[in-house]
Amino acid sequence: MKASVIGAGNVGATCANVLAARNFLDEVVLLDIKPNYAEGKALDIWESAPILGFNTRVKGVTNDYSATAGSDVVVITSGIPRKPGMSRDDLIATNAKIVKSVTEQVLQHSPDAILIVVSNPLDVMTYTAYLTAKKPSQKVFGMAGVLDTARYRAFLAEALDVSPLDIQALLMGGHGDTMVPLPRYTTVSGIPVTELLDADTIDRILERTRKGGGEIVNLLGTSAWYAPGAAAAQMVEAVMLNQKRVFPVCARLEGQYGEDDLYIGVPVKLGRNGIEQIIEVSLTSEEMALFKESVQHVRSVMSRLSDLIEL
Repeated sequence: MKASVIGAGNVGATCANVLAARNFLDEVVLLDIKPNYAEGKALDIWESAPILGFNTRVKGVTNDYSATAGSDVVVITSGIPRKPGMSRDDLIATNAKIVKSVTEQVLQHSPDAILIVVSNPLDVMTYTAYLTAKKPSQKVFGMAGVLDTARYRAFLAEALDVSPLDIQALLMGGHGDTMVPLPRYTTVSGIPVTELLDADTIDRILERTRKGGGEIVNLLGTSAWYAPGAAAAQMVEAVMLNQKRVFPVCARLEGQYGEDDLYIGVPVKLGRNGIEQIIEVSLTSEEMALFKESVQHVRSVMSRLSDLIEL
């Protein structure tokens, strides 16, 4: 089994490192356009194999997509962060061109690969990859909800002084400020979190989750990478090992939740065929209203895509 990670920046390199250490793949290929960058990071990861005890071969290459041939899953982290003086439209246009080019080159060598998109703005970049790939949407999806729920679970574990492993949670909608919190679907070993924490505490945790990426940017001066990279790796593992895991994933809706031709975060079942089922959970009128607000936000961003780049 083989996975490739496009983009050897902090998120991509972390994803490759976690995938290698999990020791279920034969090979991980890390690719970047910067000369010797992926090679150096891949070598560093491989040299940790005797210490961490894994056998996964890790290979780094500079813009050589032939090395990714035969990949079962490809994680796309390529793109640039928003810089001072750059508008949101500038970011969309630049990253859409990058994601389009990466997708085309990946599929030349691995036409059957499942694509997991991490590039931002996520919903639009996942849609860009889908339009470019011209393959079933079940095989093209994005990572955000796994990261958001991980942050939510981590913050709840702190508040409750329990293991994060005992917390199950669900968030829907767009990534960040427009995410839709669902405390009704949050449990601690089966106990509803609403039985363990008061509403004000839950609201504070949800607000911190919404701002989770910004909190780290304020602390580090750059975006997070450990949790996003690990989140993408967990999705790869669910697919490659056919685990049938239920995760919130940026998926294309085709009538679910009353929406069509839209990529947004919803719960799905992930297995060997990619998205094997989009799960429609019951939402209260208030939750549905929040979800529709998130939908409108995502659609407003997506509407700019066709004006900025031809797909």
